Amino acid sequence: MNYETNFQSVKDSVSPEEWQTRVDLAACYRLTDLYGMTDLIYNHITAKIPNTEHLLINLYGLLYKEITASSLVKIDLEGNILSKPDTDYGINKSGYVIHGAIHQARTDVNCVIHTHTRAGMAVASMKSGLLPMTQTSMRFVGHLGYHDYEGPAIDLDERVRLVQDLGQHDAMILRNHGLLTCGATIQQAFNTMYQLELSCRAQVDAVNSQAELLIAPKAVLDKTSHLYQPGTRRPYGVLEWPAMLRYLNAEPSHYPRFDT
Repeated sequence: MNYETNFQSVKDSVSPEEWQTRVDLAACYRLTDLYGMTDLIYNHITAKIPNTEHLLINLYGLLYKEITASSLVKIDLEGNILSKPDTDYGINKSGYVIHGAIHQARTDVNCVIHTHTRAGMAVASMKSGLLPMTQTSMRFVGHLGYHDYEGPAIDLDERVRLVQDLGQHDAMILRNHGLLTCGATIQQAFNTMYQLELSCRAQVDAVNSQAELLIAPKAVLDKTSHLYQPGTRRPYGVLEWPAMLRYLNAEPSHYPRFDT
């Protein structure tokens, strides 16, 4: 079996637009690991290649901290593999079922992120869902979907309900399962996931303290939510991205650089 992880660069065999998407997506995988939002080799982040109907997704078998621009797999919207590194690793079907459905239904979405974090799973298992108890979580008031658990996401007919429950939101809690965010850019989807994860961590900490929770008035919640929507004041996640890349490049690692 061929399970090597040193893959030949594809930079010279893809378009500049695809290569940039690969680099940003690989960086997103690495940042997701760096901020403690990974689950072994599981979960997925997908990105659409500009001016195509093709997606990039991770090989099923690599840690997020191993992902590079050249290790990503190119698939179509039906989940068929169009190109991948020379390895016996394939892709996780759940990645196509969840992500493919959203990419097909939402032409405004170019990146989808799904996680199984400890805090995310905890809040996904609370009847209350996400509470608007912090400025960070207030960003999601009126902008968060919920999808009831139907078992591992491998059934194609679940895609209709996933899309319906997400609606036009950029974030969704998968009940008893985990978190999902999407966005017009990789940067936006990552920033939204970071904020959603931080909201869940704060909620778990507060609930565990058993102190009485303070919730702001509805008018304040609505105002705060509006001010934190993408485009209200500035593009979401874009300003932070160069700093995130500098952070990655400064981190010592024995793994290949993400942009290779």
